[in-house]
Amino acid sequence: MSAEATEPDDPGTTTAPGPLSGLLVADFSRILAGPYATMLLADLGAEVIKVEGPHGDDTRTWQPPVREGVSTYYMGANRNKRSIALDLKDPADAEAARELARRADVLVENFKPGGLARFGLDYDSVAATNPGVLYASISGFGSGPGGAALPGYDLIVQAISGFMSLTGDPDGSPYRAGVALFDVMAGLHATIGVLSALNHRHATGQGQHVEVNLLSSALSGLVNQTSAYVAGDVVPFRMGNSHPSLFPYEPLPCADGDLIITAGNNGQFRRLVEVLGVPELADDPRFGRNEDRTANREELRPLLVERLKTRTKHEWFRAIIAAGVPCGPINTIDQGVAFAAEVGLDPVVHVGEGADAVPSVRNPITFSATPPAYRLPPPDLDQHGAEVRRWLAEPEEGGR
Repeated sequence: MSAEATEPDDPGTTTAPGPLSGLLVADFSRILAGPYATMLLADLGAEVIKVEGPHGDDTRTWQPPVREGVSTYYMGANRNKRSIALDLKDPADAEAARELARRADVLVENFKPGGLARFGLDYDSVAATNPGVLYASISGFGSGPGGAALPGYDLIVQAISGFMSLTGDPDGSPYRAGVALFDVMAGLHATIGVLSALNHRHATGQGQHVEVNLLSSALSGLVNQTSAYVAGDVVPFRMGNSHPSLFPYEPLPCADGDLIITAGNNGQFRRLVEVLGVPELADDPRFGRNEDRTANREELRPLLVERLKTRTKHEWFRAIIAAGVPCGPINTIDQGVAFAAEVGLDPVVHVGEGADAVPSVRNPITFSATPPAYRLPPPDLDQHGAEVRRWLAEPEEGGR
C-alpha cells in the first residue's frame, strides 16, 4: 500500500488541499477515538504523522476481516497519515517524539491520563517548548482522581453510562450497539475541541489543553434520555425499537419484512393513514395528537399492521415516501452502501494511486470550495519512519 509517489519531501510541509492545509498533527493515539479524529483532520488537509509503538496500533491485529492481509478495522480510521514507529522507552526515539511534539500544531493522545508524563510528552512538558500547541487528550473517564485509573473501553462505557439499559427488548437482556458508538462520538467531540481551540489560537496566539472522555461524550450523546433524568427526574427504560415520546416511530411488519415508519407530527400521521387507506384514524380521538398516539400505541399498532401486511416493504416504502412520510427498510451494510450510492451520495472513495488504491468510506462533510482529499492509503507500520526521522533531525525553518 505504498504511496511514496504522492508524498512531499518534507513531512512538516503539506501540499494537500483542504481547509486545514498547513496544519501539522502529531497523532499519539491508537484504537479508534483518537485515530478517527485525526483521520478527519487529515481528510481536511492536515498533515498527520501517526506515532506507533514497535508493535503498531492494536487494531492492526484486529482481524478478520482483512484486505490483502491488513485489518479493515485499522484501515477504517487511518487513511491520509504517515506512520513512524517509536519506542518511547528508547532515549533516541523518545527525543524524536518530543521534537515532533515541539513542531506540531496539534497533538492528539489517548494514553491513560498521566501516562505520557514520564516521557516528557504530557501537556505541561510539551507546552513548555511549544506554547501554541493544541493538545487533545481522550480518556475513558477523565483525568480526575476517580476516573484516571479506569480502563477506557467503549463497551464498558456503553454499560456504565446507562446506554445498554436502553438497548434491547423490554423483557430481554441489555445489548451493546453494533459499533463502538462512544469511541466515534468522543472522536467527533475531540475534533470539535481541536477546531475550536484552533480558532482561539488564531485570535490570541494561545494554545491550550483540550480534554474529552468517553463517559461525558456518552452522557451528552444520550441527549433526550439523559435529559429525561436530569431535567425530569425520570429514569428511561428499555423499550426495544419503540420511542418513548413518539408513535409510530419503529419497525412495523409488512408482507415480507419490517419497514421503519417515523411519523413525527400530526400532519405526517394523517398522510400516513391516508396512503394506508384508513384516513379515519387521523380523526379518531385516541390517535389525533402525538401524545394520544403514544399513550394508545398498543391499540393503534395492530390497525397499522393490518394494512401494512397487504404489500411488501419496498412497495410501501415507495408509496409512503411519495406521501411525504419518512420511512425506510432495515438494510444490511451492503444494502446501506448501495442505497447511499443510489441516492447520489457516492459513499465509496479510492485512496491512493493505481493498483495500490484502497476503497474507503467517504468523509461525510461536503465543502463547496475546499473538499476533503484522499491522498494516502492507511500506512504500513513505520512506512514513513526514515523520512520523518530525517526531517526531525534537520533544523526547523522559522525556528519554532
